[in-house]
Amino acid sequence: MTPTQLRAYAAVARLGSVKQAAADLDVTEAAISLHVGQLRRELGDKLFVRTNSGLAFTPGGLRLASRAVEMLSLQDQTILEVRQAGEGRRLLRLATAALFAEHAAPGLIDLFADRARDLDIEMSSHDPERFESLLLTRTVDAAIGPRPATVDPAITSTDFLNVQVVGVAAPDHPMTRVTPTTAELREQTWLLGPSAAYATGVVPELLRRIGVPEERQRIFQSQAAATAEAKRGKGIALVVAFAVAPDLASGDLKRVPAPSLQAQGTWSILTLSPPQAPPAAVELARFVTTPRATQAMLRGSGVTLGRFKPAIHVTLWS
Repeated sequence: MTPTQLRAYAAVARLGSVKQAAADLDVTEAAISLHVGQLRRELGDKLFVRTNSGLAFTPGGLRLASRAVEMLSLQDQTILEVRQAGEGRRLLRLATAALFAEHAAPGLIDLFADRARDLDIEMSSHDPERFESLLLTRTVDAAIGPRPATVDPAITSTDFLNVQVVGVAAPDHPMTRVTPTTAELREQTWLLGPSAAYATGVVPELLRRIGVPEERQRIFQSQAAATAEAKRGKGIALVVAFAVAPDLASGDLKRVPAPSLQAQGTWSILTLSPPQAPPAAVELARFVTTPRATQAMLRGSGVTLGRFKPAIHVTLWS
């Protein structure tokens, strides 16, 4: 059995579909079928059969699915430990939701990394619905953002910050001069960051609550770009309240006075439950609840670009 074969089979078992496994691993369905076929021949077990209601796994197939995750996790952990031992450094792989990555991550991560000079942090932005699988497969060590609706018992989740999202527009926008109805809000142009493309989180939940049609939504690569368009009078932006406080104070933006445009969510940190969680992830889970961490998330730590880039690698699109 090779790691590639096990990774393909684990994806099929997790997603319940060869097609979805191929998309998840960014390979062809034929490649997935080839790897599964090789495992079947080597182990002498069908592993699973197709039925009208999906895939039905044999007892051996279920056992392999469990072992495949364990073996792949051990491989990844071994590679990481060997690299850390050789370099004398530790690595923390962090998955974040887009909204947190843009507004709160820089201050938090720089302050945390500054406490441990031997620590490098790799941060990538993901759909919160993927947090569970990323942690269980040890693709990442910790995940921060809105807590998914369901979480595996092997994962520990800690709430650490309430975040308020409000609707804002240019001061002369018609919706800032009245208390708009829900029907009127649906007809507006909505300027949104990448978090609006996901199913989980305060922004998509608010859009669903209002019933904003997709054709009225313009999604930008960052919330900052969407906010800049709102300042130009191009529509209504949904923003994190603390991030636009200076713009509201200066009069560059104005809140839309609609009760339905005020929503609160919670950011959580998720890790594997001890003792499976890497020590650096456990340290971050403790640190993120401290007053110093809250201050850094809300106001930033004043880090310079020169210090920020070497230690932290950011990917906004997964």
